[in-house]
Amino acid sequence: MNQVGQQARAASRVLATATTAQKNSALDAIAQHLHRSRAALADANGVDMIEGRNKGLDAALLDRLELTPARVDSMIEGLRQVAALPDPCGEITDLKFRPSGIQVGKMRVPLGVVGIIYESRPNVTIDAASLCLKSGNAAILRGGSESIASNRAIATAIKAGLNQVGLPETAVQVVETTDRAAVGALITMPQYVDVIVPRGGRSLIERIAGEARVPVIKHLDGVCHVYIDAEANLDKAFAIALNAKTHRYGVCNAMETLLVHVSVAEAILPRLAEAYQAKGVELRGCLRTQALLAGIKAATEEDWYAEYLAPILAVRVVDDLEQAIAHVNQYGSQHTDAIVTENYSRARRFMTAVDASSVMVNASTRFADGFEYGLGAEIGISTDKIHARGPVGLEGLTSQKWIVLGDGHIRQ
Repeated sequence: MNQVGQQARAASRVLATATTAQKNSALDAIAQHLHRSRAALADANGVDMIEGRNKGLDAALLDRLELTPARVDSMIEGLRQVAALPDPCGEITDLKFRPSGIQVGKMRVPLGVVGIIYESRPNVTIDAASLCLKSGNAAILRGGSESIASNRAIATAIKAGLNQVGLPETAVQVVETTDRAAVGALITMPQYVDVIVPRGGRSLIERIAGEARVPVIKHLDGVCHVYIDAEANLDKAFAIALNAKTHRYGVCNAMETLLVHVSVAEAILPRLAEAYQAKGVELRGCLRTQALLAGIKAATEEDWYAEYLAPILAVRVVDDLEQAIAHVNQYGSQHTDAIVTENYSRARRFMTAVDASSVMVNASTRFADGFEYGLGAEIGISTDKIHARGPVGLEGLTSQKWIVLGDGHIRQ
């Protein structure tokens, strides 16, 4: 790992000065090599799938692990989409003349070396590599042991693409070992690694956050809320609340708690309950919710904190906007929360008072996504407040440095 870190640091110096054309050429070359490597990718992924079944991985994990032809197509298309994105590096902003005659501004620059730790999905290898390359960062990628053969095959295509355009192949390194000690080394090498991005389950992220000596861009949970206000359009509320929960269950931007103003609860909750029941969603409610919806389970204190990632939904009837805001700020995970209302003032109050990385007005929480935000792609979603917050795209993988332009100026 020490050697990997040294190579990444050296490669990051080269990438920091690479032109946009060079980086785009590298992304295109990697896409070409991935296409040519379809048979090798399928063989390697087949090995991982057999191993996964032998180890008893559940159906959801096996699904994430599988590299179908369509997913390889998506990986190739993703590389080309990232190549088409504007390059943030070198952008100069806020350039102003000072009374002394100097000009002072800020230039956007790469972070340096990004370590990414993730589980199951081998397509993350390409997502991470492409975003790091386009933003001028070297990448150290440590995938899960269950996808090691697939990741090695993808790494071969990445190295070939980098070599083809004359960029160091060590600009993207896939850690070869499955030893868990490699993660411990990666997160404690501040001399080589500038930031860590963990993508995986809560136990992985808690471990990294607790042990890292390198800054971490992370989110632990996605306890997302939708609040249906007294002045909501109930047709909009129905569509949003249904989509936020049932569009996909196992994603971090799915709604886990529904809050409903007492004045509209009787009108909207039975209608929603019928729709949820048709989709197999289990409801757990407060006392007032139970009074309106016969036969549903009582919600416990733990339910308000729960990230189910499953067809289960906690429901609470609230007295007013302030009680809804208080609930979100107490039980939420600072990920994504939404209000449905036709009242501009209440929407503004919710946006201002709710502490989350994304706040929605009259829109589903499922929009909290880098692609939907126009970032092209994302490296992950951050609920931290320093450096990057919300979906992290190319700009989130850069920093800024002050630049000063003079012409022989000296300080008097």
